[in-house]
Amino acid sequence: MKLRFFNALTFAALALAALAQNNVAEEVAWVVGDEPIFKSDIEEQYQQALYERVAIEGNPYCVIPEQMALDKLFLDQSRLDSVEVQSSTISAEVESRINFFIANLGSKEKVEEYFRMPLPRLREKLNEVYSDQYCIQQVQQNLTKNVKATPADVRKFYNNLPKDSLPYIPMQVEAQIITINPVIPQQEIDEVKSRLRDYAQQVSSGEREFSTLAILYSEDQATAVYGGETGFQSRSVLLPEYATAAFNLSDSKRVSNVVETDDGYHIIQLIEKRGDRINTRHILLRPKVSDKDLTDALNRLDSVRSDIVSGKHTFDEMALFVSQDKESRNNNGNMLNEKTHSSRFEMADLPAEVGKKVNMMQPGDVSEPFVMLNPKTRREQVAIVKLVKRIDGHKADLAEDYMIIKDMCEANEKEKIIHDWVVQKQKSVYVYIEEGWRDCNFKYDWLKKGK
Repeated sequence: MKLRFFNALTFAALALAALAQNNVAEEVAWVVGDEPIFKSDIEEQYQQALYERVAIEGNPYCVIPEQMALDKLFLDQSRLDSVEVQSSTISAEVESRINFFIANLGSKEKVEEYFRMPLPRLREKLNEVYSDQYCIQQVQQNLTKNVKATPADVRKFYNNLPKDSLPYIPMQVEAQIITINPVIPQQEIDEVKSRLRDYAQQVSSGEREFSTLAILYSEDQATAVYGGETGFQSRSVLLPEYATAAFNLSDSKRVSNVVETDDGYHIIQLIEKRGDRINTRHILLRPKVSDKDLTDALNRLDSVRSDIVSGKHTFDEMALFVSQDKESRNNNGNMLNEKTHSSRFEMADLPAEVGKKVNMMQPGDVSEPFVMLNPKTRREQVAIVKLVKRIDGHKADLAEDYMIIKDMCEANEKEKIIHDWVVQKQKSVYVYIEEGWRDCNFKYDWLKKGK
């Protein structure tokens, strides 16, 4: 489940919230059930929206408290449904966020100074926010889990849509790709392993902290800023070789041997195990590809391209026998958009190097070989692409954009279910709105409950 966790600016918003809580009187604006919504709560949300430049449609002193009231309805239902919060997931996100704050502000002491609260209180606040978000989403997903539009449903939805309500679909492309990884000399691999062993020795001898070395040298940009910390992960999420080495660690003072994965070479330090989840630090190094190795790979793919263009072999055939990209190779070279789970890409969703080539091609064209970074491993590789199809920007069409219309249809049905549920839930929950907070065009009819 993907939670709506705070973005990179939230630490500033939380600081504003702390200030708001210190300076705004605890005036009750709404009451939902036995839960008050204080003016300071509303001010906090408003300051966060302003800082993160989140657009609020309507009067914020109407929109924000109504959304908070809705959240309280869902939270009340989560208690009735005995929703169990996945504490390990929440804890991992809290610790990841705390580490982010420390990395950006410089130290634990500066974090406490910035937020005007000790770290235990900040953890408690973040844990509460994340737990509430999890519960709300669980209730909503349980309410809408059976929504599945049939082709007849989609067709009816599409036919009833006002034409000016149809979304505009930007230009999309379908493409095939063949990639090969340049040969890396053993000497370069040995050098990387030697550097990692030296780092491990520095940690074991107490000369330097693992987290310091990770910040300085790890090539995993996503974790380096956190001192190499991955957060709690299950075995299934980790790369197999990494998972095996990590779960075999039992002493947090020891460092693993060098571990090879598709990402590169790692050393790993255990932080904590919790059941089937583990939190580790790691340092990742990737062997560098020489200019000669890149040139050899480019020449090899140039020969492959010549065979395709001359008709000696098809792109599909060469993808199957030559390409080293496992996912596309087993799909005749067709690229799959992980965001939409389809073969179509908006230009912005393509790897940058692929997008530059495709932008200048016509359907059926096969590009010259080029160097690109593997989006997952960030290693240099050589590729050729074929533009299969280009779909110009257009208003959504049922035949051409069925999956998009289907998603819209299901989202519309889910929204109706949620709306009807809220209307019914209001009947069983006490709601009171103070004078001065009632002059609003609410989405739901709260006032009849508050009089």
